[in-house]
Amino acid sequence: MKQYVIIGNGVAGTTAAEYIRKNDEQGEITIVTDEDVSFYYRIRLNEYVSGDISEKDLAAKGEEWYREQKIDLRLVTRVMDVKPGEKALVTKDKDEIPYDVLLIATGSHSFIPPIKGAETSGVYALRNIRDARAISSAAKKNDHVVLIGGGLLGLEAGNALRKLKKEITVVEFFPRLLPRQLDVEGARRLQTMMAAMGFSFRLGAKTQEIGGGNQVKGVILEGGETIPTGMVVISAGVRPNMELAASLELECDKGIKVDEHLATNQPDIYAAGDVAEFRGMPYGIWPAAMEQGKIAGTNMAGGDMRYEGTTMANSLKVVGIDLASAGNIDAEGKLESTVVQDEKTYKKLVMEEGRIIGCIMLGDTKGFNRVTKAMAEGQAASALSDLFSGK
Repeated sequence: MKQYVIIGNGVAGTTAAEYIRKNDEQGEITIVTDEDVSFYYRIRLNEYVSGDISEKDLAAKGEEWYREQKIDLRLVTRVMDVKPGEKALVTKDKDEIPYDVLLIATGSHSFIPPIKGAETSGVYALRNIRDARAISSAAKKNDHVVLIGGGLLGLEAGNALRKLKKEITVVEFFPRLLPRQLDVEGARRLQTMMAAMGFSFRLGAKTQEIGGGNQVKGVILEGGETIPTGMVVISAGVRPNMELAASLELECDKGIKVDEHLATNQPDIYAAGDVAEFRGMPYGIWPAAMEQGKIAGTNMAGGDMRYEGTTMANSLKVVGIDLASAGNIDAEGKLESTVVQDEKTYKKLVMEEGRIIGCIMLGDTKGFNRVTKAMAEGQAASALSDLFSGK
């Protein structure tokens, strides 16, 4: 009987466990996590912070599911070391967990830039349920929040706090919001919409210091401006959790390198989700983690599924505004594109030699799945003329 061990209970690890069980009804499956709750919707943490849903509503899998699937879920269990020769993990409590096949699905952590004062009390990042609880508690004592970082995660966290009637100031190093998802005009449109909601912005601004000593009192920008605040949320991207990679002698760069089977360079060790790097790319998005978990789990149980990558596409609501983007958004305006816009929407289709290679849809995302399908199939732009005709 095979012993499958998965480190991490996010979407990649949980999906892998599900597919191991579909392919092996008898094997022993153990999921080890330092979280204190079972698999939850990390992408809904902002709704929890805003009070729109309860912690119970975050749950994606309950105890009954783990029992039905015969999965041993070990919460609040941190893996401190591995013994690859003996095929065993060592936990913080010195327990040893043997494995025949291992999946590293440890996810990622918030990147905190080397800003002076970043360790001060009152500075937060939002990545997991513990962070969300801390931010919710701090928000009760603060009316103004400075958000360092104008990316997707940051703006969503800011909007959650805005719903709690907090005053939000966004400090972003880039000269525009969402530089990965929006071009200059799209970002200007979004900023205008957000300003109407009450957000204020410092774009093209660099944080010099978070001041206050023991407790945050303000954010000091290069140039001398101080923004008074008792609470700071940093959203500067994420980094893979690769602490175990060295002891397992796994090949790494931006993440743990995997092949099309999601296998690492070491036998019987796989990686999936935010921690994995495929063909030079760590994806860091929910759909990719789910797909990788499915393929890794199937292959761990003896299957032969192949991963070919995931289209980098985001379709979501940013501060309640529909936004979708995929592929090459041509932020520099060097490629051929079709733009359709009115007072409430901005849509852009990017082409290369007549084929669709990217798009932006702000305010109206109807037809986005058609766009991503057309991109994947290398269709001509004319196939989407009804969506981008301006009629």
